[in-house]
Amino acid sequence: MTPHHLEEGPASAPPLLLGPSLGTSLALWDEVAPELAVSHRVVRWDLPGHGASAADLVTAGATVADLAALVLDLADSLGIERFAYAGVSLGGAVGLHLAVHHPERVTSLAVLCSSAHFGGARTWQDRAARVRREGLEWLVESANDRWFAGDFSVPRLVRDHRDADPEAYAACCDALAAFDLTDRLTRITAPTLLVAGREDPATPPAHLRQIADAVPGSTLVEIPGASHLAPAQCPEAVLAALRTHLGGAPRRGMRVRREVLGDAHVDRAQARQTPFTARFQDFISRYAWGEIWTDDTLTRRERSMITLTALVAHGHLDELAMHVRAARRNGLTAEEIGAVLLQSAVYCGVPAANSAFAVAQRVLAEEESGQG
Repeated sequence: MTPHHLEEGPASAPPLLLGPSLGTSLALWDEVAPELAVSHRVVRWDLPGHGASAADLVTAGATVADLAALVLDLADSLGIERFAYAGVSLGGAVGLHLAVHHPERVTSLAVLCSSAHFGGARTWQDRAARVRREGLEWLVESANDRWFAGDFSVPRLVRDHRDADPEAYAACCDALAAFDLTDRLTRITAPTLLVAGREDPATPPAHLRQIADAVPGSTLVEIPGASHLAPAQCPEAVLAALRTHLGGAPRRGMRVRREVLGDAHVDRAQARQTPFTARFQDFISRYAWGEIWTDDTLTRRERSMITLTALVAHGHLDELAMHVRAARRNGLTAEEIGAVLLQSAVYCGVPAANSAFAVAQRVLAEEESGQG
């Protein structure tokens, strides 16, 4: 018997498995999974006794290894040999276990609002014992405070928490109590993304930084305004991070963006990113840099000349300064940049070119003096 699951996206697309947090269901990914399904075969699954999964998939004394085995059984039943994996909290712990113990199955890993350990066994043992005695209602009352920042709430997830099977929930607590991969994180070889909610009291950013520091080549993203269930509270920021991590145009786009605009500029843009701007930043990386600038029909030199002309035509002088620097990185000389602006004077107008020459002259002077 395998966990209840939901498939979305083309069957021929690269598979992506999404794991839930303790107390929730696959509905945790409702705002993210449909977007990921544009480019991936997305498979969301429910923990035992949660959502529509049978409670007897695990018993008392369960481990994260037991949950990981259920995920592998699910993948096998769907004919999926290798897959990308993303999971939240306990779902993230499952991903860490898979990446450590079954690296041949995991093509990439994203661990969200999770940890290599969960604060020691005693807290989880006590919670499991009380749930077995009293059920879940006492925990449901504090769900919003544990899961979300501010007044945010997702009634569907709170309802799923209330409807979870107490014994299965307690068994999942047993798994968290026994979980500690701190000394094995260096074994992870899959490309790894860590996502932390800055307002998360359960697995604060320090827990994700610990993993990022240990896993070679990993990336850490902190989401302002997010608490423990980041995919529900800040779906656009989570989606942007996952799209970039999962490769394709976003990853190529970020590389080209850095090569053309420089690390300092891109780092500043990333540092200023908020949940409000995250989708736009993702759009830039995917479309402008991941699809247009990576097309080898034109050289980067040619693209810089076209871009300078377009910016002059529309009077986008701040962007023009940035792309004068980019044009220099793409091999244009000061004389060639001047020739482009002179050509623009004919077709875009003398006033526009006059302003453009002033901007370009300042940028080139700064570059010559070492300030640019």
